[in-house]
Amino acid sequence: MSQESDFNQILQLETNIVQVLKSIYDPEIPVNIYDLGLIYDINIDNDKKAEIVMTLTAPNCPIADQILLEVKERVASVEGITESEVKLVFDPPWDQNMMTDEAKLELGML
Repeated sequence: MSQESDFNQILQLETNIVQVLKSIYDPEIPVNIYDLGLIYDINIDNDKKAEIVMTLTAPNCPIADQILLEVKERVASVEGITESEVKLVFDPPWDQNMMTDEAKLELGML
């Protein structure tokens, strides 16, 4: 495959991952984790392994394990992805400014 073809394939995988992430909701907030700004980075290597770098709204989130497992499993289920890993970080700390305008609108903040 050409470099351009590889690039386009990675770009399509990333788009598909974003769609999957937009289907995962924090049970306490009626907005998906992507629009909440909890996803900091999506990395896909040449072997089609995906690494999701994300945070939570609070370090002591009682359902953190559930959300992380759901992200890992759903991303791994994206066609073309061979493996997924979730890296949880708290730097920079999440704040409301990281939400998309759609999320802010949905929560009545705009």
